Amino acid sequence: MPFKNLFTSRKSALAALAVIVGLALLVWTSWMLLGKREKPPLEFDSANSLSQDEEQAVVLTEELGLAVDDVYTSRKRVALTFNGMADLDTMTRLLQELDKHQMRATFFLPGMRVAEEPDVVGMIAEAGHEIANNTLDQLDMSSWSAEQIVEDLQLTNELIERETGLSPRYVRTRSGDYTDEMRRAAKALGMEAVIGASINPRDRDGQSAAEIGAYVDRFLHRGAVILLNTHLNPEIVDAIGHIAEAVERQGFVAVPLGELMGEGTVRKALEEIPGHDAAQLNLDYANTDYLYITSLPNGENKIALTFDDWGSEKTINHILETLASYNVKSTFFLVGDGVERNPNLARAILDEGHEIANHTHSHKVVTTLSPEELQEDVVKAHRVLTEALQEQPLMLFRPPTGEIDENASRIIAATGYRTIVNYDVTALDWDVNNRAEDIVSTILERTVDGSIILLHLHDHIHTPEALPDVIEGLQDRGFTFVKVTELLEYAKE
Repeated sequence: MPFKNLFTSRKSALAALAVIVGLALLVWTSWMLLGKREKPPLEFDSANSLSQDEEQAVVLTEELGLAVDDVYTSRKRVALTFNGMADLDTMTRLLQELDKHQMRATFFLPGMRVAEEPDVVGMIAEAGHEIANNTLDQLDMSSWSAEQIVEDLQLTNELIERETGLSPRYVRTRSGDYTDEMRRAAKALGMEAVIGASINPRDRDGQSAAEIGAYVDRFLHRGAVILLNTHLNPEIVDAIGHIAEAVERQGFVAVPLGELMGEGTVRKALEEIPGHDAAQLNLDYANTDYLYITSLPNGENKIALTFDDWGSEKTINHILETLASYNVKSTFFLVGDGVERNPNLARAILDEGHEIANHTHSHKVVTTLSPEELQEDVVKAHRVLTEALQEQPLMLFRPPTGEIDENASRIIAATGYRTIVNYDVTALDWDVNNRAEDIVSTILERTVDGSIILLHLHDHIHTPEALPDVIEGLQDRGFTFVKVTELLEYAKE
């Protein structure tokens, strides 16, 4: 949609209004001047509540409001958000650029700027963007009490509501950082969440548009909340094109925060998830039984394709897309340390129909650890996987590098992971010097009935490039891909 510069001639009126708003924060008596009915100054009673009419009371408790840095979802969606309100020309060009790339965003607006530039607020709303609370004047609230924050946020909400007819659902500070006092205040005001960010290019440091775009491109992930500033770096307008290109190329969609939050799932606490305690520390391991497999011949040429470790969103998405294109389901043995940094991606693997199992948390060779260290690492990985998936992972374990002995096997089995799955086919694809054609030829030569094939999720290796030829070559030889749990059925016969 076209945008016009909407300069106003009411300069003296704007100056007066700014003074009025400043006084309102201190004494709360300017509601009549702002087009509202007059209210008495706010006072907190001994119960930490705002004393007013019963229906207007804001009650502060110790309960913390929701804090969100990213949204739990396996969909390839991100929220593009902006702090502050730049000058009219910059805002007009920014809105034009967003419109050009058909991107909708969430604008966190300071209350003072809303009062000074109501026409800009109207432009943002009319363009279909979401408006949220950026505090009254973007002051540092890190040492503020909840009572002080309530006054600031409430006035900002009123100013935004007056101009848009909508009550803001979210609040964010100037930096995106937040305190428990901020969360208490947001909860008392009935706001849905205090928002931080999971991708912050720190455009305030003066990066170029290309640098801002490259940063977003590098760290883009499911459920990300991207934080940009409208008023600190003029390059932000041109950065939109770079960001839009990265989002589209990686198959993501940028949506307003409210839409992303609506699509996301509330993450359960670990203790609420069935199976979170299926792995336990247990040093009474000497006589623990376990099942150890490297392959499972079945007479039907069924084989399992497995992936180890972790990688970036780009690399793993590439692998998932390839597997989906051939309708191949696999078993992923994931390192907890990686999953902890991007739990949404782990859930996406599961939602694609693949299996997820334990590959330790730290990826240390299990035979080098003490019994206590090894069990702690296995149990920690179990808990990280459970929390990321929001369900218990498969109780299958694969040792890093494949190295394991009987003693380590019993130590691991005593935690609850009694099935240890290694492999019989590896092309050492983790070595960047192994070309795609080397990986393909090695796997095709070594795979037999019941094979368990090992590949890796690392960045900068040639596995994604080799994968289509691996799948096609094995299918042409009459092999059928199944998950490890399906192969394990033959272990029972």
